[in-house]
Amino acid sequence: MKDLNKEFGPSSWAIENKTAIYVLIFLVTVLGLISYNNLPKENFPDIAQSKVFVTTTFAGQSPQNIENLVTRQIEKQLKSLKGLKKVTSNSVQNVSIITAEFNANIDIKDAKIDVKDAVDKAEQDLPQNDDNLKESIISDINVADLPILYINISGNYEVRRSRVLNSRDPGEC
Repeated sequence: MKDLNKEFGPSSWAIENKTAIYVLIFLVTVLGLISYNNLPKENFPDIAQSKVFVTTTFAGQSPQNIENLVTRQIEKQLKSLKGLKKVTSNSVQNVSIITAEFNANIDIKDAKIDVKDAVDKAEQDLPQNDDNLKESIISDINVADLPILYINISGNYEVRRSRVLNSRDPGEC
């Protein structure tokens, strides 16, 4: 005698119709394999980083002075940029490093130009007539310029001998 109140309908149907379940599993597997083979694949996909870095060197200054004289002045101008998600900074001895992170829909080339304009505006607030203050360097990360693979070689050879081994044709070793 079956207890219909404790029975789960789809499970009972699947047990009674094994052939239909086998056909369904086969169709899902075949469609999955076809879809996987039709997926576009790229050897070196373009990975967009939405960060722009501003590095300013002010020789002979403490981190507190760098923070007050350089970092805050540049941050004020950067915060007014459109599409800006977050600004982070790090002030260390002689150097201010500011990271401006933009929304994903912003073109990084345009963002870099906007950051350059903002830094140019901030230069009037920076200490003037000081030869120790270097021009700000604006950069971004281009993943395509990074190496694909780093190889480290170690061994019990002196440096001169290991350079000879590295410069040889791999077929000679």
